[in-house]
Formats: sequence, C-alpha cells, structure tokens
Amino acid sequence: MEYKLKILSITARWLFILCLPILLLTASLGGAVNSPWLYKYGFQKYDVSQTTGLAEVELETAATGLISYFNSDDEDITLTVVKDGEPFELFNEREIAHLRDVKALIGLDYWVLLATLIYALGYAGVSLFRGKNWRRLARGVVGGSGITLALMLALGVGIILGFDQLFWQFHVISFANELWQLDPAKDYLIMLFPRGFWYDAATFCALATAGIAVVLGGIAGGCLLFTRRRLVSQ
Repeated sequence: MEYKLKILSITARWLFILCLPILLLTASLGGAVNSPWLYKYGFQKYDVSQTTGLAEVELETAATGLISYFNSDDEDITLTVVKDGEPFELFNEREIAHLRDVKALIGLDYWVLLATLIYALGYAGVSLFRGKNWRRLARGVVGGSGITLALMLALGVGIILGFDQLFWQFHVISFANELWQLDPAKDYLIMLFPRGFWYDAATFCALATAGIAVVLGGIAGGCLLFTRRRLVSQ
C-alpha cells in the first residue's frame, strides 16, 4: 500500500510539473486574444488604417467585436463598420467560416487552461494542507518553470530563425481546411492582421510565458533557498 501511495505521489508531482508549462502558455494565449492593447499596437505599427481605409475608431470597433465574438456563444460573427461614410460587413463568408474555426481553437485553449489550472491549484492546495510537502510543491514549481523556460527558448529560436515555416505548419496542423489562405488584396481579416502582427503576437506570448515562469520559479526557488539557509544557521 505504501509503495502504491509513493508511486501515486510521484505521478501527481510530475503531472503538476508538466502541467505548469501548458498552464502558463495557454494563459498567455488567452491573454493575447483578449488584449485590446495588442490589437491596437498591431494596427498602429503596421499602419492598418491606411491598408484598410478604416478610421482608428472603426479599427477599435473591429477589435472589440472580435474579442466579444471569441467569448460569446455565437457561431458566426457579424461585424459592421463604417468606411467612407457607409456601413458594410467587414468579413466575407470565407473569413467568417475561418473565424469559426479560430474560435474553436480559442475555446480549446480555454478548456486546457481551465483543466491545468484546476489540477495545479488542487495539487498546490493538497501539498500546502499537508504541511511539510510545501517544499515538494516549491521544487515542482521550480522544475515546471525550468521546463517552461526551456520550451520558450526553443520557441523563441524557432520564431527568429523560421517563423514563416512555423506559422504555416501551425495552420496545416490546426485546421482541416484551407480557409485560412486568404487574399491580402481583398480580405480584411488578413489586412487587419498581417504577417508581422502574428510574429509580434507569438513573441509576446513566448515572452509573457517566460516572464511568468521566471517570477514563479524565482519565488519558489527563493523560498527553498531561504529555508535551507535558515536550517543551516540553526
């Protein structure tokens, strides 16, 4: 019985360690999707107002509409903006269908985020409740943060050296159709979010994930170091 409990404890700890990178990355992705600042940054940096012919206030309407859609129960998006004084539907049928697929991916991200968060909090709660196991929890946080940093470093290198290939491969794996292959000359979705925007967004998510890992790992590592020094001094 004691052997089985030990195996269960080790399994639970490794699940926690491996959950941490997934939790942090999905949290960063969810934050990026819902960040008006990131949309506005991309619109201004890549002069999207000139590319689309839409005023900045209409671009803000588009960003708000997309964020609202991704968090709604609506199957399709209906987004009306004003251009040259006339209202019109921003996205055509192909873009709407692709956004439906994108929303499904975002929904999956939310579910994975929720599942890993519940497990991480549950494991942390049990570890803290059992008193002395907080050190095991702290070591798990340090280990999970270390794995996260290694993965984000690899992702960062991939973004710098071969972003276009990564971006293409992501779409091939994530979508069962070719609706994502849009025309930058006529499809507003790709005008709003050009290649450079996705490069910056990927970099932002990698840096945000790594930053949170550094903070969590630093706090956990600092607690372990402080405890060790205190024990030595005694």
